[in-house]
Amino acid sequence: MASALFMEFLDSTALSTALPTLSVAFGTDPVHLKLALTSYILALAVLAPASGWIADRFGPRRVFMTAMVVFLAGSVLCGFSRTLAQLVIFRALQGLGGALMVPVGRLIVVNSAPREKLVSAMSWFTMPALVGPLLGPPLAGLILGVADWPWIFFINVPVGLLGMWAVARFVPPLEQPDPGPFDSKGFAISVVAITALMGAAETLGIGLVPWPVQAGITLVAVGAVGAYVRHALRTPRPVLDLRLFQVDTFRASMMGGALVRIGLGATPFLLPLLFQVALGWGPLEAGLVTIGTGLGAFACKPVAPALIRRVGFRQTLVASNLLTAALTAVPAFFGLGTPIPFIIATLVCSGFMRSLQFTATNTVAYADLPRESVSNASTLAVVTQQMALSVGISFGGLMLHVARGGGDVRLTPDRFVLPFVAIGLVSSLAGPLFRRLRPDAGEHIGGRAAARG
Repeated sequence: MASALFMEFLDSTALSTALPTLSVAFGTDPVHLKLALTSYILALAVLAPASGWIADRFGPRRVFMTAMVVFLAGSVLCGFSRTLAQLVIFRALQGLGGALMVPVGRLIVVNSAPREKLVSAMSWFTMPALVGPLLGPPLAGLILGVADWPWIFFINVPVGLLGMWAVARFVPPLEQPDPGPFDSKGFAISVVAITALMGAAETLGIGLVPWPVQAGITLVAVGAVGAYVRHALRTPRPVLDLRLFQVDTFRASMMGGALVRIGLGATPFLLPLLFQVALGWGPLEAGLVTIGTGLGAFACKPVAPALIRRVGFRQTLVASNLLTAALTAVPAFFGLGTPIPFIIATLVCSGFMRSLQFTATNTVAYADLPRESVSNASTLAVVTQQMALSVGISFGGLMLHVARGGGDVRLTPDRFVLPFVAIGLVSSLAGPLFRRLRPDAGEHIGGRAAARG
């Protein structure tokens, strides 16, 4: 199952590294290239609400394999793009595949693992995906040094084909409960709400559209969200079951995790611009330094289950959030004279703490949910997480736009102080949400209760 996550993360990190090169190839401002990142996330977030019902109706393994085919097709078409508009459209096609790969993959893992071993299962499930961020930046730098940018998309083909073979060989069919009739009305309202919300976030304050249009998009977003909340609370089986937020552990995971993911979404957008445009590094040099984040995340995965078992979910989340927020803001002070070993050490520590944060956050979400709610919870989790990542990219772009004074001022290191400090502060807002968890939250899935016994 993790093969798809590996492919997705390899693709996204390689694309982030190539943003400055793509800005030259397409003749556009590097800041505007965030459309290539957010179009993928928008497509993913729009289709993801239906993923749980589709998996239950047609079978998780079959849906997962189909999603991988769609993702690969989008990857190949991205490589043949010749304009920014084409790239945005084909990235959206990739997102449609990702909308089914991510939640359905998590659904298979959560339903297959014993509850008392869920932390270890989720940790191992995401570990191969960490190789993607580890290889993506230097691989993109190497490709851009010896070939052309389309190859950052074509490398998905052998990875995807190998992953499809692995899924067909090792993943058994799962019996899913009858999902009942599809909530077509709720899905239509959610599509409008998600699209309008992300459109409002994408265009806010950067002059892409006139302010009356911006205001109209915002009003549509607010109205659609209100309409969906009313619909979801009156419908027995809504496409996104908002009643799951009544569970404390799930609510803390979704809301706190969303705030942290704003920083996670902005960082891969801001760092390549800081390194390659502001500091004048080459793609390969920037990619080799950026793998520090992946190394830190990779190193955390074997440690996370034992640490959570020792101190508990609540303490892990509170402490890791404080450190993650601080480390997210540190690149604000990278400059021409900053020692490269310090930059690498910062990124390694940041990757370690983020990995610990997300292992705990992603797992505690399912601590108090019955198995019949896992499919709906996985769907809602993916939508929430992807919207947070999109808002993070847009928020980082907005802060960079503000720091430039709203014009086409050259990107210098001092222009990145505001964006990194801002996303660090937003990430820190998750701390109070995690503190509200009860001290023994998630003990029965983290193994702590068993260890006490």
